[in-house]
Amino acid sequence: MNEKKRMNKIRVVVIEDNDLTRGGLVSSLRHVEDIEIVGEAATGKQGLKLLDSVQPDLAIVNIGLPDIDGIELVERYRQSHPFDQPGTAKMLILTTNQTEDSVLSAFMAGADSYCLKSMNLERLTEALRSTYDGHPWIDPAIANIVLVQVRQATEARKITSKNGNRFNVTIQASEPEYQKILENTPLTARELEILDLIVAGCNNADIAEKLYITIGTVKTHVRNILNKLCVDDRTQAAVRALRSGLVG
Repeated sequence: MNEKKRMNKIRVVVIEDNDLTRGGLVSSLRHVEDIEIVGEAATGKQGLKLLDSVQPDLAIVNIGLPDIDGIELVERYRQSHPFDQPGTAKMLILTTNQTEDSVLSAFMAGADSYCLKSMNLERLTEALRSTYDGHPWIDPAIANIVLVQVRQATEARKITSKNGNRFNVTIQASEPEYQKILENTPLTARELEILDLIVAGCNNADIAEKLYITIGTVKTHVRNILNKLCVDDRTQAAVRALRSGLVG
């Protein structure tokens, strides 16, 4: 946890149509010391108005809202509040929906994190803090969906046509500040090679064997990759690779 940031409470709004769920979230989170609930809404349109009027640090958004769904809400919000704009709220999806289409659509719309309602309060609080600190948080139950998508894109970009032209899968980068990070500390050719293997599901031993290097060297490269991408683990690295355009 970043204690410097924790000096100020994380200002959160809850956008959830189910009264019992919304009330339970608000009641529970109000007991968390470093979180402040600053508003709640029951529909997507109300949520957008709330976001503009309250300007929170973070929004908890349900996908199944009655008017515009949570994914469209995130997309509309991002259109007028890009990631690199000061004061832009982080978006955490909290839903029961764990289909591949919903997960990928949410991230491409501009969601920062994706969580399932089956998680307990401790894990939700962890996800909120991580999201606020700028680290994507993905529920372990759906993390593989993102990894598979990244792996497929990685494989697709390696396909070469008969006339020698390379086919590319373009993934629209949704977070400009990631591009700035990579411009300041670009990945080396070897690090990109290792990142490809990470998203393909290879562990350190696999990578060492494939690239004819030692496991110690692999660990050093992986650590550098995580530091450059400003993430804590391999799953987060895969998400950032997908969303920053590194894969594609």
